[in-house]
Parts: sequence; C-alpha cells; structure tokens
Amino acid sequence: MLTNPVLISVILMMVLCLLRFNVMFAILVSAVVAGLVGGINLENTISTFINGMSGNLETALSYILLGILAAAISYTNLTTILINKISNFISHKKIYFILTLALIACCSQNLVPIHIAFIPILIPPLLPLMNKMKIDRRAVACALTFGLKAPYISLPVGFGLIFFGIIQKEMSNNGITVSIQDISSVMWMGAIPMIIGLILAIIVYRKPREYKDIESSMPKNLDDISMTLHEWGALVGIIVAFIVQIVYSSLPLGALLGIIAMMITGGIKYNKMEEVFDKGFAIMGFIAFVMLVASGYGTILRETGGISELVNAVATIAGGKLGGAILMLVIGLLVTMGIGSSFGTIPIIAAIYCPLCVQLGFDTPSIIMLIAIAAALGDAGSPASDSTLGPTSGLNFDGQHNHIYDTCVPTFIFYNIPLLIFGTIFAMIL
Repeated sequence: MLTNPVLISVILMMVLCLLRFNVMFAILVSAVVAGLVGGINLENTISTFINGMSGNLETALSYILLGILAAAISYTNLTTILINKISNFISHKKIYFILTLALIACCSQNLVPIHIAFIPILIPPLLPLMNKMKIDRRAVACALTFGLKAPYISLPVGFGLIFFGIIQKEMSNNGITVSIQDISSVMWMGAIPMIIGLILAIIVYRKPREYKDIESSMPKNLDDISMTLHEWGALVGIIVAFIVQIVYSSLPLGALLGIIAMMITGGIKYNKMEEVFDKGFAIMGFIAFVMLVASGYGTILRETGGISELVNAVATIAGGKLGGAILMLVIGLLVTMGIGSSFGTIPIIAAIYCPLCVQLGFDTPSIIMLIAIAAALGDAGSPASDSTLGPTSGLNFDGQHNHIYDTCVPTFIFYNIPLLIFGTIFAMIL
C-alpha cells in the first residue's frame, strides 16, 4: 500500500501544490514519479503522458476561445453599462445588491461565458457605492464565488458544459458510460448546498462594515458611458456564441462563431485584433494547459496498474458506502485545494473513484455525484483557485480586502462544508 505509485504520486502532487509550486509543474513531476514507481521507464512515461493529453484537447480549445471572447468584451463598456443600469435600482438595498452581483457572476459562467474576466472590469467602479452602503466585502466575495461555481456544477451550459463533458469523458475512460443528460439529471442538486451557503454568508456578514474611500481607485463617471457600435457588435457576438452552443452542444463552435461575429460587426476592431487575441491567451491559456497535463496525468495513473490495489485498500479502510463517500469527498477537497481547479481534478480522481465506487456498490447517479462534488470541493477556499482569485482581484482594488481572510476563509466555510455534507447525503440516497 505505502509503495503504491498512485498513492505516492497524488500525495507528492498535493504537497507540491500546498508548497505553492506551479500547478502545471507539480502535475508533471507527479506524473513522472507515478510512471517510474509503477515500473514504466522514463521514455514510455513521457510518451504515455503526451498521448493522454489529447483527452482534453476540446476542453483546452474551449478555454482559449472563451479567453479571446472575454478579452474582446473587456475592450468594450458592456459590463460597465450593465452595472450602471442595475445600480440605479439597487443602490440602497444591500441584499438585492449582493444577490444581483451573484446573478451577474452566474451569467459569466453560462449566459456570457467570460469566467472571471468581468470582475476587474465591473467591481472596482462599485467599491465607492459599496463603501457608502457599508457592505461587508466578505459577503460580496461569497456572492461572486457562488456565481463562479454554482452554475458549472449544476447546469450544462457554458463552463458547465465543459465540466459535464469532462466528467462524461473521464467516466467513460474508466469503464462507466454516461451521457450529458444523465449528469445534468443528477447535478442540479449540487446547487442546493451552494444556495444554502450563499444565504448563510449574507446573514453572517449582514452587519455594516466601514471602509475608506480612496480617490485614486475611483474610475470614470459611469453616467458618461453609452452603447456604441463597438458595444453592439460585442453584444451580437455574445448572442451568437450563446445560441450556437445551445443548438449544437459545442462550446468551442459557439465561442468561435461568436468571435467571428464580433469581427464582422465591429465588436473586435481590426487594429486591435492581435491585442485582443494576446489578452485572451493570457486570461485562459495557462488554465487550458493545466487541463491538458491533468488529462495526461490521469492516463499515467491508469497505466501504472496501481489503481486496483489502491481501490481495494481504500474500500477496506472505508468500511462501507458511507465511509467511502466521506473519504472520497475529503480526498477530493484536498486535491482540488492543492490544484486550484475543479476541471483539472476530474481526470485525476475519476481514475481512482470509478472502480472504487463500483466496488463499494454505488449506482451510476451516485458515482456522478461523488466525482462532481469531490472535484468541486476545494475550488472555493483554495488560494490558487480562479473562484477566489477573481473576487479578490476586484474587491482589493483599493487595498482593503485580504485574499486569505476575506475571500478564501469565508468561501471555504460557506461552500465546502455544505457541499461535503450534502454531497454525502445525495450519494447515499441516489
């Protein structure tokens, strides 16, 4: 058991991530160690790893194209205009304000899939308004993280379609065939603990909190901004991307046609095209490569032959379905906390969890739930996660919001704990 290549490799990966090594480097080193400990020579290890990377090519392409889409939108005033219109109605209602930010964040994952790119554009102009309303920014951090996480867990649209697609592919790679419809019929339940966590966060952080108004952080007057041909062109691209991904169930195709529509209608200016594409790669390029190496890592873990040994050992330790469910979710929490990506975690844990769940007697819906929740656990609360880095990037614009204590700790408490509890319950009753 202690010499199991999968166990040694996963522990090494977690330790490297917790020591703040680069995530992609940590996965690469752990993959090589898994291969060598598993008796695969270095040349074959690298070859197997590279071949395994092809499993997430579609996902990586989706991330790159969405990054370009997000970059194009960031060059317009669309999000600023939207929040200016909304703020006229909610400027004196704290709860409505926080819930509206959560809704806008949800749209960034599904309706307009630009991920965290909207936060540094949209949140800084709102800080003076938040200060005036004496809103505790920890509540806003929880609202933004909710919007960045709950939609992809529960809805097969935008990033949710990517998340569900990875689950489908990795379960198939490990002997369990499911469809996107099978996953969506189960994972809508994943939104329940997230909603509960959001409500609790708003209640706990409802008391007024004072912040200083810093003039240098004040952006230009929102009332002077209006829709131009540039904004209308970007809006056309967004609509095209959304419709295409719904009709054809293909996020890469939707994003590609959305970008083309922006070029045709002026949403992306010709003289800014290279700049937009470069920024798009900067936004999503690294995440795309993490997805590729994570897929290669999952392939290496399967090729070592150590999974079956580990499955038998964990099944014995678990002592039954309840213990197994709790153990798998806790392991998922630790892995995702280290990696910082739910999407990158799936290929790693699916290789172990699929055979383990079968041995423990879980049905397919329960296996879907365990893999999805185990991957999602830790996305909130991880210092390296986009779901926490994004909110901090906007809320700390004036230097008054701490990443660890004002974003990571609150989101960990209000989302990971409910997900762990409800994930266990759902896995047992499905």
